[in-house]
Amino acid sequence: MGRVAVLVILLFVTILTWVAEGQDQESWAKRVDTGKEVVTTLQFYFHDKLSGSNPSAVRIAQADGTNNSNTLFGALLMIDDALTIGPEPTSKLIGRARGLYGSAGQTDMGLIMVVSYGFTDGIYQGSSFSLLSLNPAMNPVREMAIVGGTGLFRLARGYAIAQTYSANASGDAIVGYNVTLVTYV
Repeated sequence: MGRVAVLVILLFVTILTWVAEGQDQESWAKRVDTGKEVVTTLQFYFHDKLSGSNPSAVRIAQADGTNNSNTLFGALLMIDDALTIGPEPTSKLIGRARGLYGSAGQTDMGLIMVVSYGFTDGIYQGSSFSLLSLNPAMNPVREMAIVGGTGLFRLARGYAIAQTYSANASGDAIVGYNVTLVTYV
């Protein structure tokens, strides 16, 4: 067999392998196995709804002076927010963010977030990561810490970059997330 034929076969096998590996990829997630670690990048939208008859975030506690504070310092909210592929509320649901956040800033809008981001789509179904970090919510771009996970994200470490896509006077917000997670093979 000539060199050209060997190169063509090698190229064909490489392309087939690449296509087969890509079958397990979701449009909102990419996984790269480096041999020692797996680096996963996720892109999705978080829908936090405080208004209407079926809010996904509700106030469960507050301090005596919370309502007199410009930052709602001392307010604590429980959430069960939709995670979707796109910013539209009708976009494909890929999971839910469940946990709580509280207003931790007396002079600025800093939210302490304790949230589990659980996924229901594709190979990530049943996997979650945990975020525990301060979210300076009024900043256009925020970075927050990932401190663990389950399933494919077991022992995860990493960070989330959040950027508000839209917000209204009622407190409803759609936030875009770009997350980088590192786990062990």
